[in-house]
Amino acid sequence: MSTTHDEVAGVVDLFGALTRSELTRALDELAFKQGEAVNEAALESAIETATDAYALVEYEPATTGEDSTTETLLTVGPTAFPTLPSNAEDLPHILDYERRSVDRQRLATQVRERLTAEAEAAVDADDTDRAGELMDVSYDIEVWATVEAGEVRSTLEPLLPQD
Repeated sequence: MSTTHDEVAGVVDLFGALTRSELTRALDELAFKQGEAVNEAALESAIETATDAYALVEYEPATTGEDSTTETLLTVGPTAFPTLPSNAEDLPHILDYERRSVDRQRLATQVRERLTAEAEAAVDADDTDRAGELMDVSYDIEVWATVEAGEVRSTLEPLLPQD
């Protein structure tokens, strides 16, 4: 099954947020509806690459009130432009998952913490490619949520070529 990050985000967007196992099942069902064979490793890889690219982000719900699950959820991230792949519109009826909402401020804080940690790791590893990717994410996150990422950019700037 060949899906873009935006298509994986589109599937998640149908439900608001999904656990990894729910998303894997949704992608498996989608592949079946599209007449494609798929293996679980390919599904996991699609989820991981979308997460690495910040098209999907992990969300830790509060321990009470928000959701009945205590599992980490995946939701649409700052780099995604959610797009529904063909045949995805029926997934909510087929899978019968409840639509989840997330606390946007809590999510923004968690994603900013991840971005900060990954920026520091990129600097420590002298990884200019990842630093460039994270620099782009630092701008996306400010549009996506009420987050200031100037400090992250300051961390990354020494690794990036100066114009």
